[in-house]
Amino acid sequence: MRRQRGIIWIATAVAFASLAAAAATQLVGPTRESSVPAPLRLVVYCAGAVGVIVLGIGYGRLAAAVTSAVARLKANQSLSSDGGLPPALRAMAEAIENHFEDRDRATRQIQSELKDLEIRSQLAERERQHTEAILYSLRDAVVVVDGSDRVLMANGPAARLFGFDPETVRHEPLAEAVGAAHAEFVELLRQSRRSRTEATKRELQFLQGDRPHTYETIISCVQTEGKVSGVVAVLHDITREKEVAQMKNDFVSHVSHELKTPLASITAYSEMLADGEADDEETRKEFYGVIQSQAQRLNRLIEDILNVSRIESGLIKVNKEPASLTILIEEQMQMIRSYADEKSITVTGGRPIVYDQVYVDKDMICQVIINLLSNAVKYTPAGGRVTIGTEVDEAAGFVRVAVTDTGVGIPEDEVGRVFDKFYRVAANNKQAKGTGLGLNLVKQIVEKVHGGRVFVTSKVGVGSTFGFELPLARTREAALV
Repeated sequence: MRRQRGIIWIATAVAFASLAAAAATQLVGPTRESSVPAPLRLVVYCAGAVGVIVLGIGYGRLAAAVTSAVARLKANQSLSSDGGLPPALRAMAEAIENHFEDRDRATRQIQSELKDLEIRSQLAERERQHTEAILYSLRDAVVVVDGSDRVLMANGPAARLFGFDPETVRHEPLAEAVGAAHAEFVELLRQSRRSRTEATKRELQFLQGDRPHTYETIISCVQTEGKVSGVVAVLHDITREKEVAQMKNDFVSHVSHELKTPLASITAYSEMLADGEADDEETRKEFYGVIQSQAQRLNRLIEDILNVSRIESGLIKVNKEPASLTILIEEQMQMIRSYADEKSITVTGGRPIVYDQVYVDKDMICQVIINLLSNAVKYTPAGGRVTIGTEVDEAAGFVRVAVTDTGVGIPEDEVGRVFDKFYRVAANNKQAKGTGLGLNLVKQIVEKVHGGRVFVTSKVGVGSTFGFELPLARTREAALV
């Protein structure tokens, strides 16, 4: 405080000295200044400076008194009626104190508000970053535009779908960002903004690579205080779902047909037996044989459907034991030869293998072998040939079974899908009927239940080779040890 009062005194003295000097100059006048003797001018300047200094000292003392009174009021509130201070000075001190307190309260309130605003700003920024992180982590494509159709945000899937960099297109018009090829999408967002629709669902197709993909597009208009502030679009790829739905529809259609065919035969031959149309033993045996074979066909179809469902759900019972693949193959060849003879197709097996023991569920592996053999016969023209062979790779510890035919073959672009559930090669639909479950069941049994591998090679007009690999029994025993 002393330093501050000293500064005030000096500043006041200098100021008043300057004023006094200027006044003295005006008093003598610029034209008459040269006529006034120099000693007299010096006396006048000194007298003015001394007077100003005296006034400054008085002003400093007055300021010190006011400051002291305010300090006393803050320290112990000792400014009372008997405190010895004049009423005017006491009132002035109280006014100064009140003013200071008001300023302090206002300052503290402003600081508190600023701190609160800073906290709110940090929370808002964290929420924004959290929201963006969620949107960027979604597998669905998300595009957000403002009220003028400029891109505010786009995540990675959206960037890959529309072919742009999400950072460089920010604040650019959506139409320029996505290009003319996606004009339908841009127009859909514009319509949503104009109509202020809260949510619109539409299926749009976008070309990706060489095939179209279907996206379920949900567009929502964002409104703030009654004004449209932007539009959000979420695009979910439903191409696979639509394909599965179509395959299920085809499957129901195929299964219905497959079920009706044996049922129709069973019903027809049963009615003929009931009507007495089989009047001799030979005819009755023939009718009984047809009914039995069709019933077995129906049973196999139902079992295929149930087995696929059980394996996928993990509820199927598996009874594994050591078995020779050569013996299992020979048994199934005997069953398939009658069917092959009807089409004049030759079925041959390979040379016996000394050791081809595998640890398997016999019934399941027999089903795999019979499915592969029946498929080979089914898609091989009359007079063709089907060969099944076994190969053991002791070094790798597995045995390979391959069924080769001289059938119609499979187009190269469809070979990779023949093991898919419900899938059937379109070019071969007229060749033979089926449900598309047989090869999928083979894959499920070999790979999911037995830890093996299925494979296929094919050439249109030449034939196909379907097969599977299984671990040798001793390999499994070594692994358990």
